[in-house]
Amino acid sequence: MSKRRIEVLDPFIKKKREEKAAAVAKSGGSSETDSSVATLGSALPPTATSVAGINQYTGLPHSQRYHELLRKRLGLPVWEYKNDFMRLLNTHQCVVLVGETGSGKTTQIPQWCVDFAAVTAGKSKGVACTQPRRVAAMSVAQRVAEEMDVALGQQVGYSIRFEDCSGPMTILKYMTDGMLLREAMSDPILEQYRVILLDEAHERTLATDILMGVLKEVIKQRTDLKLVIMSATLDAGKFQQYFDNAPLMNVPGRTHPVEIFYTPQPERDYLEAAIRTVIQINICETIPGDLLLFLTGQEEIEDACKRIKRETDNLGPEVGELKCIPLYSTLPPNLQQRIFEPPPPNRPNGAVGRKVVVSTNIAETSLTIDGVVFVIDPGFAKQKVYNPRIRVESLLVSPISKASAQQRAGRAGRTRPGKCFRLYTEKAYKNEMQDNTYPEILR
Repeated sequence: MSKRRIEVLDPFIKKKREEKAAAVAKSGGSSETDSSVATLGSALPPTATSVAGINQYTGLPHSQRYHELLRKRLGLPVWEYKNDFMRLLNTHQCVVLVGETGSGKTTQIPQWCVDFAAVTAGKSKGVACTQPRRVAAMSVAQRVAEEMDVALGQQVGYSIRFEDCSGPMTILKYMTDGMLLREAMSDPILEQYRVILLDEAHERTLATDILMGVLKEVIKQRTDLKLVIMSATLDAGKFQQYFDNAPLMNVPGRTHPVEIFYTPQPERDYLEAAIRTVIQINICETIPGDLLLFLTGQEEIEDACKRIKRETDNLGPEVGELKCIPLYSTLPPNLQQRIFEPPPPNRPNGAVGRKVVVSTNIAETSLTIDGVVFVIDPGFAKQKVYNPRIRVESLLVSPISKASAQQRAGRAGRTRPGKCFRLYTEKAYKNEMQDNTYPEILR
């Protein structure tokens, strides 16, 4: 069915391609392209082939902020693998990449793909990078626009439902997986893209799984299209097999050891226990570092923030200041950026000032918050569940999987050795939790 649908536009596209091939043959340009691809790895320094100090996208000198960010980018774990990745992308049509959260894959690899597309396809075709969550698409696009030293909405943009921040000059577009699926309906072979990246493929959302099926058909018909599947967990073998044994590349993240604590008895009210744990960490822990608390939804998060603020105000000035920042998908973009603000200063008596980010499972893999040393994990998240009897899809609070629990614990070891407080028993973790989250398409 899908194959037949994809072939609807074929005669027209075939004709266009034949015309293009004839023009290239006439000008003898094919050998030129091959040589440019051959020198790709060597020709591309931190930014693409541009005059030193001049931004190749805007023609203006690089700003001070660009050089600051470039220094940070060079320190990311993924940067060491740039040449290996470029070689794989050059020689294979599909690449599967496993990189731990915080390795820099979501921000750096699409930029390398832009360089690849510029050398091999000129300015005619762009790069698309899908994200399962709208918050991630917006905040990552903002960050990458800063790194490339361009205005958001010009060369780098994003597209989410009800909001399209891109233009005719956009060469790198971050979008939710549903938006790329929508584009595939009107342009079945995604002619305007040279490279498509499916990020956070391990989340196995409905749209990502359908996109994989669509793109598997598309790459058979478009040999010039490159596909990169990026995942944060090691079950990428499934993706490899599905895409006909595509090469797998592993990028280790920067993780420090994380000490894990369980509760001796099951907690009756996880919200109450979570707030109590936050207050205790703030009072008792002497090492500096921020807190990350995972809760299930907006209402719960806002309630927790109010209660934490009230509790800390009652403790008086002897205890370190605690700044509470909520994070969920419907939060306006300017408030989402607050999670990257520095923590409050220490008190004169030496009490440590901290910020606590109270988040849904967005902060599990989609967004990386530096400075987090303590993670509080109640073990629950909202999941979409379809009830076929009444034909209704609903969001239900359900226990997380072991893979999710490990991802959450890993958030604590980004900058220094950290601690993860799991508000459930070790027995429950070992015996009651499933190994991986069930794909949405099977729920």
